[in-house]
Amino acid sequence: MRTPNHQQTDQELVKLYQHGNEQALELLITRHKEKVYTSIYLLVRDQYLAEDLFQETFIRAIDYIRKGRYNDEGKFAPWVMRIGYNLCIDYFRKIKRSANVVTSGGDDVFKYMKFEETPTEEYAEVERFEGRIKELIEQLPEEQKEVIILRHFFNFSFKEVSEYTKAPLNTCLGRMRYGLINLRKLMEQQRMVVR
Repeated sequence: MRTPNHQQTDQELVKLYQHGNEQALELLITRHKEKVYTSIYLLVRDQYLAEDLFQETFIRAIDYIRKGRYNDEGKFAPWVMRIGYNLCIDYFRKIKRSANVVTSGGDDVFKYMKFEETPTEEYAEVERFEGRIKELIEQLPEEQKEVIILRHFFNFSFKEVSEYTKAPLNTCLGRMRYGLINLRKLMEQQRMVVR
């Protein structure tokens, strides 16, 4: 049996694992664990929950591979990250919270946004503005809301948004465009001023 090495592609490691080489699986997990864990953590903002979902992600990936349900398209990393993303969404649906705005600890996503240092009165104004923006984002269609949150608040690239939502890149760009147009209309209706 061949010994896996770091130069092998993900597909080669998956095939080795399918033929009984456990070291190939260890190498795959090691190769992708940081990005998968970080992506999950960015969505749930809870270390212990992220660890649980990370473990469940690879348990499911292993199960799919063992059952022959992994489609060898050379895209192991996006595939396993999609499993993690789906587990996060399932978790938030289960607790009936919005995965896009509220974290598992009940914290507001806007709490993690970085703003310039401002005097106290201005800071209070920024907090009021954030609260109003959050309410407006909640009114957007789900697809638009998801893209805006992933892109602007979790700093995902459009390519990552496309991989996570399983929507073509152009579709994600369109959802962002229409989401921002709709958000601007809602802001105009509320007579909100953006500096």
